[in-house]
Amino acid sequence: MANKESRLVYSTNAGRITQTELPQAIETDGTVRIRRETKGRKGKGVTTVSGIDLPEPALKTLAKQLKQKCSTGGTVKEGVIEIQGDHRDKLKAELEKLGHTVKLAGG
Repeated sequence: MANKESRLVYSTNAGRITQTELPQAIETDGTVRIRRETKGRKGKGVTTVSGIDLPEPALKTLAKQLKQKCSTGGTVKEGVIEIQGDHRDKLKAELEKLGHTVKLAGG
């Protein structure tokens, strides 16, 4: 059984299945960006928080803390925290309290 931290990659070059490791944390420029998105969500808005340079378990813990602060649901996908609804101001205040440099991105 494959490790949760790796994924199978099919190669036509050698004809064999090889495994590559997924990155533990996404490299960032140190600025946390908060934006509101609706694209691909059937009109439902979510607030995305990207640019946090933490490993996956710590990112999930932070996401849980932010969801509780906003009293809503959400998830972590590919290093980006998604919080249901428009909570940009609450999230900005909370992340600044935690010592992050925060920037509201988009409109």
